[in-house]
Amino acid sequence: MQMTTETSTTGRSQHIPALVVSLLVVAVVAALGGYASADAASEYGQLAQPSWAPPSFLFGPVWTVLYVLMAVAAWLIWRANPRWSNPAIIVYGVQLALNLAWSPLFFGLGWRGLALVDIVALDVAVAATIALFWRANRLAAVMLIPYLGWVLFATALNYAVWSLNA
Repeated sequence: MQMTTETSTTGRSQHIPALVVSLLVVAVVAALGGYASADAASEYGQLAQPSWAPPSFLFGPVWTVLYVLMAVAAWLIWRANPRWSNPAIIVYGVQLALNLAWSPLFFGLGWRGLALVDIVALDVAVAATIALFWRANRLAAVMLIPYLGWVLFATALNYAVWSLNA
């Protein structure tokens, strides 16, 4: 009985570094996206916006919560199947890369049309990630639903801003 407890404790402690790595990877994506859009706040404020656009100060807190949920969800999937060849982890990585690409496209380069293409691909990748996560860990999949909702909203906002400023 004592041996089972030790094994269980050791197994849990081995997952802590994976959680830290997951949080760090997402933090790097968030920081790079923030860096790409840091100087663009004033320019973004001067663009024509739809009436339903949220205030700029809302984006930071919302993305912070979503990034933490993403990191924990990915960690739950990693715990279930800790392999880089895990399709759920691969698709998660793809959506994370698409997420990372969006801010430089939209803010840094001002390529709002190409950013729209990127975010539509991100919508599909997040939905696919949720589907793959669902098979492995339903809690992890559910944790990504607010992210999908926000990205779909951001897609509509990207389209509106692009259309209004073309």
